[in-house]
Amino acid sequence: MTPNSHFDFDITAHNKPYVDTNYDLLICGGGLVGASLALMLKPLGLRVALIEAHLFSDKSHPSFDERTTALSNSSRRIFEAINVWPLLQSQITPIKRIHVSDQGRFGFARLTAEEQGIAAMGYVVPNWQMGTALWQRLQAEQIEVIAPAKVIQVNAIVHSQAHRSIQVETSTRTHSLNARLIVAADGAHSVVRDAVGIGHRHVDYGQVAVIANALTQKFHNHVAYERFTPRGPVAVLPLTDARVGLIWTVATQRADEVLGWNDNEFLAHFQQEFGFRLGRFLKVGERHHYPLALIRADAHSAERIAVIGNAAQMLHPIAGQGLNLGLRDAATLAEVLADALRNHSNSVNPNTMDAGDHVVLRRYSEWRQQDSKRIIAFTDGLVRMFNQPLGLIKLIRDMGLLAFDMLPLAKDALSQLSVGAAGHIPRLSRGAPL
Repeated sequence: MTPNSHFDFDITAHNKPYVDTNYDLLICGGGLVGASLALMLKPLGLRVALIEAHLFSDKSHPSFDERTTALSNSSRRIFEAINVWPLLQSQITPIKRIHVSDQGRFGFARLTAEEQGIAAMGYVVPNWQMGTALWQRLQAEQIEVIAPAKVIQVNAIVHSQAHRSIQVETSTRTHSLNARLIVAADGAHSVVRDAVGIGHRHVDYGQVAVIANALTQKFHNHVAYERFTPRGPVAVLPLTDARVGLIWTVATQRADEVLGWNDNEFLAHFQQEFGFRLGRFLKVGERHHYPLALIRADAHSAERIAVIGNAAQMLHPIAGQGLNLGLRDAATLAEVLADALRNHSNSVNPNTMDAGDHVVLRRYSEWRQQDSKRIIAFTDGLVRMFNQPLGLIKLIRDMGLLAFDMLPLAKDALSQLSVGAAGHIPRLSRGAPL
């Protein structure tokens, strides 16, 4: 299976003449988070365009590849709200249990959906399937998409100007577009974020995630496994057709060696890391690899700029929180805009609601800072704790895992984090309309 072999249509909106160049919002980046935001905003009646560097059918599209993502219940509700969830049904695998262990140590922890009184702790979905569903919905809703196109310049705001101007390059020419609000959804190395002077912190973990799909001797029984080893964590996620998804974290200097193994060698080494809870690993598919780092923007907003998704924060996959956090960014921004629109509808001129107003952006930024800070601290803390070689630290974390497994309140707290129900969450994440 090749990445994006499932795509059978293109978005060709870039062929239209750009006579009208003024928008309420321009979303720069049409990946999973940017496309989701465009669909969330549709009911608000704002003039929105989505700018994306790749055609949907492009097999090198970085967001719609063969990786799998564990979606929280919060993300499921968001996808239900924008009518994407029904299009994912054939590829959804529910996670009924989560099993965390420390290789060669006595510590382990278990979370079950039954204990928490929910149908599933989360759902595993291939990225390409989410991409297919999102872009089908974009077409159905007739949302304007400019692709392939890339932002080459974000202009400074002239004094008292009520919009930002950006330069967008397509295959034919360069266009100047204006918007009251520019949304940076263009990934960890965001051109828009950097262009407006929002700094970011970059922490290289010195690790690479090697991913693949595999077939095991025993059925996964809808259990997601996270196993910490002295060389880095490994995860096994349940997939459709009795397959599993492997995520193997290796030191950067070992990546070439691991990727150079043939299938039998790869499976033999992975078996040593994971163990035999699923019996033997029988077959493995094509392998891909991704460098791991923590990238965190210094702010979620600037003047007439909102930052969402990986442009705001890119996380280690150890806790599966990255996309879920990004979708909450989008849902929060949509809610803040919806509230502003409602408040403005009673004004003298209800058609002049300013999507980029500083009050709107301040509310968005303050809301997101709390959620982002908590999830980043949790994820980064896990990476650092399980990378500690000291015997005392190992003993403490094993005792912590055992205590966690026996304390219902602790399990409830982590469960809330896992399903995306902790803290002040946006309405779409709770299943309520905007």
